[in-house]
Amino acid sequence: MSTILQKQGTVPPDRDVYSVTRLNQTARKLLEQGLARIWLEGELSNLARPSSGHLYFTLKDSKAQIRGAMFRSRNQLLRFKPEEGMQVLVRAKVSLYEPRGDYQLIADSMQEAGDGVLQRAFDALKLKLDQEGLFAAGGKQPLPDLPGRIGVITSPTGAAIRDVLSVLKRRFPAIPVLIYPVPVQGKDAGKEIAAMIATASRRKDCDVLILTRGGGSMEDLWAFNEEIVARALHACRIPVVSAIGHEVDFTIADFVADQRAPTPSAAAELVTPDQAEWLAQLTALQRRSSRHLQQQLGDARQRLNWLRQRLQMRHPGQYLRQQAQRLDELEQRSRLLINSTINNLRSSLHASVAALKQAAPAQRIDRSALALQALSQRLHTAINSVLQIRQQQLAVACRSLDTTSPLATLERGYAIVTRQRDGHVLQQAASVGPGEQVTARLAQGRLLCTVDECLETEQRDEQD
Repeated sequence: MSTILQKQGTVPPDRDVYSVTRLNQTARKLLEQGLARIWLEGELSNLARPSSGHLYFTLKDSKAQIRGAMFRSRNQLLRFKPEEGMQVLVRAKVSLYEPRGDYQLIADSMQEAGDGVLQRAFDALKLKLDQEGLFAAGGKQPLPDLPGRIGVITSPTGAAIRDVLSVLKRRFPAIPVLIYPVPVQGKDAGKEIAAMIATASRRKDCDVLILTRGGGSMEDLWAFNEEIVARALHACRIPVVSAIGHEVDFTIADFVADQRAPTPSAAAELVTPDQAEWLAQLTALQRRSSRHLQQQLGDARQRLNWLRQRLQMRHPGQYLRQQAQRLDELEQRSRLLINSTINNLRSSLHASVAALKQAAPAQRIDRSALALQALSQRLHTAINSVLQIRQQQLAVACRSLDTTSPLATLERGYAIVTRQRDGHVLQQAASVGPGEQVTARLAQGRLLCTVDECLETEQRDEQD
């Protein structure tokens, strides 16, 4: 039994050997995918601000430290200037800088720890506006039971608008929605939000407004903590429901708005009735009305019978005829009233059903199905036409190939002769000598031949 010795330093084929680059890449992916964004508190040190505009720092406590970076697009939103030794709160994802293998933080939010600048500004403005009465319950406007149109002031590309539209479509799709697009984050977002609130109030295109955006840090939500937005909300002549961030997030806009919702979806539910509940209430009212009218009719019939009995007992004569006529008139009026009430309720029910049918997607689906069927037929026709053209072209090519093919010549008794040693096709008898072997290909099979004599063309002509 022999043994194959491997060279020194050769890696066995069953081992997965990492390069340093691959190891760092794998470690970075594990850190970024394994840990969600987290909040950290610590002391800033080793601050660096290169010309790129990025911010590099070290975050430390009494026992440990970690490097961090905050790119220019995020640190431009800071409302304070980070300094050495400052205690801060940082929201960041954990990552790894591959070229050096450094474990680090990638920060997207930073604020002063404890009572930071943003929190102090928030509390000061809240106290000021509260003292001015902007939060008073007496100034809140009630929400309409059934708005003719709903306005939504938010970013047209955010998740909040998708949640709001989804709930509105589910609860009452017949109510039209008007979107007022604004940025919900950034330097001038507060001014644009206030201007859009004023525009919506001035135009009065809607019966109720929803002011909303998704969750985020305090910096992300700061546009809704600006005084200009609060005063625009207070001056708005249309009821406003605020739905800023998540349930735990509170902004100045939430206190000034006529009503606050914990989420964008909850705001959509606040401003719309449930069509299923309305239809159930309408059906219940119709039944109650029918029962009430039947009861009234029954009571009228009982009274009529009672009066007839009294008239029969007293033999009133003319009085009886007058009362009978009066009773007939009352019965006819009752029937007309009953029929009119029932017809009105039926018309209202039909109108509601028609509105729901118009909002349903069935007709659009039918039209799309017809269009799809027509396109399918056109596709079939085009495919068959192309196939016929290709079949005709193939037939013509086959006929041309048969005309030029050497196999047709072989069928007429000719043969193709090749030299056995190199397969060269022979065109002259002088190409081989006596004793050499040649192969003659016939229409059916091959012949292996040995040359006895080579005759030149002139000799063959003389013999002929």
